[in-house]
Amino acid sequence: MSLVIHSTYTNYTYSVDVFVPEVDCPKEGYPIIYVLDGLSYFDFAKKTMELQSKNMRKTKVNPSIVVGIQHEKETMRSRRFYDFTAPALKYTYPKRMHGKEPEAVGGAIDFHLFIEKELKPLIYDHYAVNVKDETLFGHSLGGYYALWNLFHHSRDFKTYIALSPSIWWNDYELVTMAEKIIADDGHHHTLFIGVGELEDFMVTDAQAMYEKLKAYGLNIAFYEALDENHASVVPTVMSRAFRFISGGNE
Repeated sequence: MSLVIHSTYTNYTYSVDVFVPEVDCPKEGYPIIYVLDGLSYFDFAKKTMELQSKNMRKTKVNPSIVVGIQHEKETMRSRRFYDFTAPALKYTYPKRMHGKEPEAVGGAIDFHLFIEKELKPLIYDHYAVNVKDETLFGHSLGGYYALWNLFHHSRDFKTYIALSPSIWWNDYELVTMAEKIIADDGHHHTLFIGVGELEDFMVTDAQAMYEKLKAYGLNIAFYEALDENHASVVPTVMSRAFRFISGGNE
């Protein structure tokens, strides 16, 4: 099923694709995974879920609904920088971005409201969802947003997947935000952080974030995919991440 939603919070129109597993619905409803950058990753996430959940006894992947949130192809780069980054009084960009600085940033709060106030209610109206078993998946800036959401709105999702998260964004502001996660409900959440071996400084960043959050009592996993880069890490690690959030910890 495909939906088109114009958000009053972000003033942007999103395409949303939905995959529902062909198995009997559990009495509590299906688990659900919301996939950011759906234009790039929904089809792969759908096929991964479809194949792995068919042999759940061996794969340990629970059949789940997959929802892909898509930006328009023509505006995807600029809207990702807006939707996935937090508001701040000042933004600092690394030298490697010289000449490529985004025009608009800091829309994470509005994007959060879109998901919570507009997208989720629509999904709940159409599908039987286990609201106690919801996952947010993000890669790169989407991984940054997944961590930001965990740090600021931890009740939104039970589980978070952050692949190659852009922890470097705005002079590593996520590191400071992470220190505020010591909330009463923080240690009830599950987080999977993955990164490719060839992603240079992002490997060190992800490892440091894992070590920091592990001390807070989360059910957390870290995986470094050998010989993988920023583009190849998602298809390599997605199945492992889905297995982990389903409880199939290795």
